[in-house]
Amino acid sequence: MGTLFKNIKGDRLIWAIAALLAIFSFLPVYSAASNLAYASDNGHTFNYFIKHFVHLFLGFAIIYGVHKIPYRYFKGLSMIMIPVVLVLLMVTMFQPDLAESATNARRWIRVPLVGFTFQPSTLASVVLMVYVARYLSKIQHKEISFKETLLPLWAPVFLILVLILPANFSTTAMIFTMVVILAFLGGYPLRYLGLIVGSGLIVFTFFILLAKAFPDMMPNRIDTWMSRIDNFSNGEDADANYQIEKAKIAIASGGIKGLGPGKSVQKNFLPQSSSDFIFAIIIEEYGMIGGLFLLLFYMLLLIRLVIVSQKSETVFGKLLVVGVGLPIVFQALINMAVAVELFPVTGQTLPLISSGGTSIWMTCLAIGIVLSVSAKREEIKSQEGLVDNPLEILSETI
Repeated sequence: MGTLFKNIKGDRLIWAIAALLAIFSFLPVYSAASNLAYASDNGHTFNYFIKHFVHLFLGFAIIYGVHKIPYRYFKGLSMIMIPVVLVLLMVTMFQPDLAESATNARRWIRVPLVGFTFQPSTLASVVLMVYVARYLSKIQHKEISFKETLLPLWAPVFLILVLILPANFSTTAMIFTMVVILAFLGGYPLRYLGLIVGSGLIVFTFFILLAKAFPDMMPNRIDTWMSRIDNFSNGEDADANYQIEKAKIAIASGGIKGLGPGKSVQKNFLPQSSSDFIFAIIIEEYGMIGGLFLLLFYMLLLIRLVIVSQKSETVFGKLLVVGVGLPIVFQALINMAVAVELFPVTGQTLPLISSGGTSIWMTCLAIGIVLSVSAKREEIKSQEGLVDNPLEILSETI
């Protein structure tokens, strides 16, 4: 164990935040999974505890393995992985539904032999952000022409988004937003970004019109998107409204201090209580205090991401940390906003807290990449014999 800790590199506070979130997740996931266990697994809730433990164990193994890889290698890996994720997304898009439930409709692909399902869109998100960071760092000090960037930069972005869009609008919108933000931070001209955003809106509008005119031409969930937006606006959709109402009851029941660990009542009625709406269960059991502490951890993670990005020695390192790290915090905020009805229902999980293998593993992959960047800075400092001044040491502990 001592040897393992000696081999852990990178930002220690990011390691600590990830570990604390993962440890805390066992309590709400185990509690919220009880209704799933009694409905489908003869009441054996411990099976869900073990499953979540395995997912997190593999996730932290991913963090450890990835953070040992010099981050410069991710440039080439992103170019190799872009065709791979395109193929995975096409296979996922055109395969038969794995289940009748709309939540499973063409988002997942079943891995042969091992038997578990995998969501390629989450892998595509991380790969795409690395790819965009690589390209932006490459043209950082060059005269940027919109025409020259269309094929190498925006073509892969739009191809991936078009393949994700029919089954998962919220993920598509989040990836597109993160790419635009990264391009802005990477110095991509605003006038060109305006063209990209406008083109994206035109493509999205055309897709909706085409899907409405020819509903059998391709699988899509437009009716689900529309109902969720309508429900958010006027509360007419009974199913989506049911989820939000139960989430609000859970939050109101929790009050300031909460009902206590495992004492949630709404977990027995709230669909996706261990994944999409786990934040509502956390507030019901741990109160507003628990919810604010959780929000504080994600904000602390955001601060550390900014610090690691600023201290990176290369432009690629700076953009890489922002590209793969910012979506984690952004997704967490979206999940919380949905639970308190500040945002329409999206299906986005709470990173490192919600149950689910793919979401945990891809979050850990992103964290591993961030730690790889910070580990490189530590290596450079040790080689040069640099010592941080007391103020810098203090800033790295807060």
